[in-house]
Amino acid sequence: MKFRIALAQMNPVVGDIRGNSKKITGEIRRAKSAGADIVLFPELALTGYPPEDLLLKPHFIYECAKQLKQIAAEVRDIVAIIGLPIIDSNSYNAAAVCAQGETVEVYRKICLPNYGVFDEQRYFAAGSEVVVLDIDGGRFGLTICEDLWHSAGPYMECVTRGGAHAVLNISASPFHADKTADRERMLIQRAVDVGAYIVYCNVVGGQDELLFDGCSCVIDPDGKVIARAPAFQTDLLLADIDIDVAIRHKLRDPRQRETTALVSSPFVEPTTITPVPFKRRAKKTPTTTVVEAIADKIDLTIMGIETGIKDYTRKNGFTKALIGISGGVDSALVAALACKSLEPKNVLGLFMPSKFSSAESAEDAAALAKNLGFELAETPIQEAVECFEKTLSPIFAEKARDVTEENIQARVRGTMLMAVSNKFGHLLLATGNKSEMSVGYATLYGDMCGGFAPIKDLPKTLVYELCRRLNDKAGNDFIPQRILDKAPTAELRENQKDSDTLPEYDVLDRILHRYIEQEMSFENIVEDGFDPLTVGQVIRMVNAGEYKRRQAPPGVKITSLAFGKDRRIPITNHFGRIEAPSAIPVRNVKKND
Repeated sequence: MKFRIALAQMNPVVGDIRGNSKKITGEIRRAKSAGADIVLFPELALTGYPPEDLLLKPHFIYECAKQLKQIAAEVRDIVAIIGLPIIDSNSYNAAAVCAQGETVEVYRKICLPNYGVFDEQRYFAAGSEVVVLDIDGGRFGLTICEDLWHSAGPYMECVTRGGAHAVLNISASPFHADKTADRERMLIQRAVDVGAYIVYCNVVGGQDELLFDGCSCVIDPDGKVIARAPAFQTDLLLADIDIDVAIRHKLRDPRQRETTALVSSPFVEPTTITPVPFKRRAKKTPTTTVVEAIADKIDLTIMGIETGIKDYTRKNGFTKALIGISGGVDSALVAALACKSLEPKNVLGLFMPSKFSSAESAEDAAALAKNLGFELAETPIQEAVECFEKTLSPIFAEKARDVTEENIQARVRGTMLMAVSNKFGHLLLATGNKSEMSVGYATLYGDMCGGFAPIKDLPKTLVYELCRRLNDKAGNDFIPQRILDKAPTAELRENQKDSDTLPEYDVLDRILHRYIEQEMSFENIVEDGFDPLTVGQVIRMVNAGEYKRRQAPPGVKITSLAFGKDRRIPITNHFGRIEAPSAIPVRNVKKND
């Protein structure tokens, strides 16, 4: 007994209910033309994910109901499963089952994530009813995203009590660099645990700080991936599954019968078996099964940032990007990724030298623009800096020069970039990395200016890895080698190097990973072999920079714990004072204010 499943890995726009509805109906037609019996759409496909406080507007939910009715009316000779919010006795994250012109069932998500970037308990009530669809003799359990992540979640009830041969999961699973492979390993384990197909449909695209990698897949009862969609691309993935395979697996595995007898479900409602009015069509020509390879973490990160730039630009109505080009590695990587995402003709670079800018920086900026093919304009800042200093000189008369004058340069550059952005309507891409943002090595209202920060969650050492990978693929001088070889510098004073103020980046990034992503204490980090004074300095700088990070532009999540929605530390916070020794002052950090 074979069924053809289509997984519509789509890229919705949050809040564009009518536009998303149009995409959904188009994919239903495509799936039907491809001979699919069932087509799945991602979690909250109709609204985009996450819609956040749009879900608190009643008319937003009403519009979803209106569009669902229109979609359902067009569903004939195929079963469509569509993610959307609904409201009846309460509000729910739901999957609507449409067939023969109407909605025949609605499943309400049972396991609501409320950690990391997720806030689903703010918006939804948890469902309590496990739903299994009876479609022309095949049984298909319905689940939504988190329902599969719990080892004893609703998916198990679908199989043990509901007799499901396949578990359908519609998902919006955010990306980070380690997650794609880890998630698929989990899905494989679920298939093996219950001896049923796992059919996993994920969303794709960028939404503010979040990326969704897609990689939708179908896994057979033995844990073999029989179909997989590409990462960071829309796709209609087709797979033929044989229900008899799942039945044979169940008959030959007595553990399934023992589990059925012993299972103690945490869900109070009995499993609902819903007949769906649909008959499989006559024999079909076998479809070509696609199993896309999963790229490594570096390539996934590159694809993810490119997707983030493209979608943030496109979805917010921009067509071109503006970047401050310094001749350094961070702006070079942002420019390279922007050119790959938007095409070089849609990228404008601005080189803004001061008296501290080296001839090498000017040459490297020009070489980068030539290699990548974007337009580079030069606007010196020295005259504007001197004007600021002259204006402030009566107030500063009794004060020695310090980091303040360095920051004036960065803020002049920020002002110029914002002026060009305003004048031409370009999206300004900030170029700060996670290492700098972590320790406050950035100027508020200066180099932190921007509408979007593509590498905000990339440690400095990873910035270099991405540059090297881009050069390996496009040619060794795609990003000029001298940019990668020279010591990092802000060029805000004579002979300045980042290492004058910060530990070397390979040390700094390893400490930051432990303190931020792994949330280790000072003592634990020192036990890992790091110098106590260095660890104390880094922790104090991280804690002192919280107010800056709150005012930084959004940027895509790449690591397991990103600044923003993923990490919420109070600005006014005295615990930071006792987390590390206070012997190392933090006031000498460049661009402190």
